[in-house]
Amino acid sequence: MRKNKKSLSIGNNLIENYKNFLNNGKTERECVTQIVKAAEAKGYKNLAECKSVKSGDKVYVTKMNKAVALFQIGSANIEDGMNILGAHIDSPRLDAKQNPIYEKDFITYLNTHYYGGIKKYQWVTIPLAIHGIVCKTDGTSISVNIGEDEIDPVFCISDILPHLAQEQMKKSGSEIIKGEDLDVILGSINPTKKDEKADDEKKKDKKKKKEEKITSKKIILELLRKKYDIEEKDFESAELEIVPSGKARDCGLDRSLVLGYGQDDRSCAYTSFAALMDSDASVKTSCCLCVDKEEIGSVGATGMGSHMFENAVAELIARMPGGYSDLALRRCLANSNMLSSDVNAAYDPINAGLYDKDNASFLGGGLVFNKYTGSRGKSGANDANPEFIAKLRACMINANVNYQMAELGKVDQGGGGTIAYLASKYGMNVIDAGISVLSMHAPWELTAREDLMQAYNGYKAFLKLK
Repeated sequence: MRKNKKSLSIGNNLIENYKNFLNNGKTERECVTQIVKAAEAKGYKNLAECKSVKSGDKVYVTKMNKAVALFQIGSANIEDGMNILGAHIDSPRLDAKQNPIYEKDFITYLNTHYYGGIKKYQWVTIPLAIHGIVCKTDGTSISVNIGEDEIDPVFCISDILPHLAQEQMKKSGSEIIKGEDLDVILGSINPTKKDEKADDEKKKDKKKKKEEKITSKKIILELLRKKYDIEEKDFESAELEIVPSGKARDCGLDRSLVLGYGQDDRSCAYTSFAALMDSDASVKTSCCLCVDKEEIGSVGATGMGSHMFENAVAELIARMPGGYSDLALRRCLANSNMLSSDVNAAYDPINAGLYDKDNASFLGGGLVFNKYTGSRGKSGANDANPEFIAKLRACMINANVNYQMAELGKVDQGGGGTIAYLASKYGMNVIDAGISVLSMHAPWELTAREDLMQAYNGYKAFLKLK
């Protein structure tokens, strides 16, 4: 398809903004911070600070700084439902344990627990960064971001050299690296080095020196205390995420792809958010929902399995003419349409046997609609109604949006879930609609620039759905 200069310019801006979003949003908190800042610049207000809400208003609700819902109020009665773009902003990673710092034979480690579905062997020997927050008992919070600035040190997990790896190489992929061995190196020390301390009087006598043994852990803790005012006990109330260090980059000589960490599902979250920001209030109220914990089952207070979204909508209705009623809330949710903005596995020619090619999604093929996710026999799936799909097809065709219908892979190969089935419990129309990702759940994932643009345009078209 030939593109005019205007559309190309918009596309380039979207992609560059998207890469910046990835670079500055490697945790849920960082994503929410960016989203709220950009939304406020567009006139969105914190719903908690609004006494009333009317047609045309733009408001947002956050939960624990790790989930956010944004609403653009339409002209229709809220009971007629909303058009919702729902994505998640958590990604597979490593988390620091509660008592994480230990020293073993002169090397100091950060003890971790992996989060979400990862191939553990992919995380060794790559540069890593530490992002997160440390909450102190005096009520203060300290933001941590080490390993992203060019002058920062980075971290890594060691691996066995091939010369000694005969036994390791006999193991299956899931056993090559154990979860308990995914400990991050924080520092080390020469075991023969000593720290010599003496007062003025003792300095006069060179034969009398007081030697104090230095440990690697002591040095690390002292650096943390001096730079961040963090004591070892403060890790008990910390949320530290270990992620790949580095920026999202264009990939390929033709720059057709984006290589970056966390594109599942921030590629869909960002394009959904951008679509809402660039849309005007329509007849139906528009909503962009970015939740947490999808990678571990949508659990917790910030996951889709909680009442977070339901409560946010209830607060919205309470500020509208007529006020809150349980029936109004139920009608609003039941009459809503939702795109569960989540990624799909891109067809991999090198591993073609894992896919049903006629029902696979391709890089550059456009927005992916997945009628049902789940695994083996549609377990845990939301199965979208064909009437809703037909309506979406017409919407995409009218908006000149390229789309494809696909499944994750061959039926017996496995599968995966999204937040779609949790939204459908309210009775609304829901279907998964997202972006194809190659190397999904790897530290560095691949998406196509064209798909990012088509998703953005498709989400914008969906928000106008009547």
